[in-house]
Amino acid sequence: MPSPAESRPAKRSEARERLLATASGLFYAEGIGSVGVNRIVSSSGVTLATFYRHFPGKDDLVVAYLRGVHDAVAARASVLGEEHRGADLVRALGEEVASETGRPGFRGCAFINAASEFEDADSPVRRVVAEHRRWYYELVRRAFDDAGHGLPGNAARHFLMLRDGAMTAGYLDGPVIARRTVGRGVDGLLRSMAIEPVVPHEDDEG
Repeated sequence: MPSPAESRPAKRSEARERLLATASGLFYAEGIGSVGVNRIVSSSGVTLATFYRHFPGKDDLVVAYLRGVHDAVAARASVLGEEHRGADLVRALGEEVASETGRPGFRGCAFINAASEFEDADSPVRRVVAEHRRWYYELVRRAFDDAGHGLPGNAARHFLMLRDGAMTAGYLDGPVIARRTVGRGVDGLLRSMAIEPVVPHEDDEG
């Protein structure tokens, strides 16, 4: 399945980019539901007609926002993938999660936040969230596979749950505890390669 970054034609213009940049900042800082179209239009310095020329509705703008977040995460992962392999890449991805929690203005994971506001799992917004999570899972699974983990899919799922928890704890409890916990968790996952698994198959095998 193509990643969210690979499959859409993008109608680019200065007005569109301004709308998207404004909305992205507001959505992440204040929540999607609390930010209306009129405020985005006003803050962007464009007309309502211009907004609807580029985005048929607010949900389309939310999808574009999340795809932009995905593109940024994928770009950073690509850099890490060029610099690291196997266990070193797993550690680098963990360090990336930890450092993200200390970013100024950090409010957790944009995808988890968006999913919490859109209950319908079949909505375009939730589909983008699901696509991103599948992409991230495959990224981490390949890293564990390259590291020699016997059950890389299971390890990747543990990593994703660790990341989800870090995104929440980093916002609620602060980055220090989140960073330490992520570091210990990633180290434990790598050490688990030397331990005989209780259930010797991947979770999705039965």
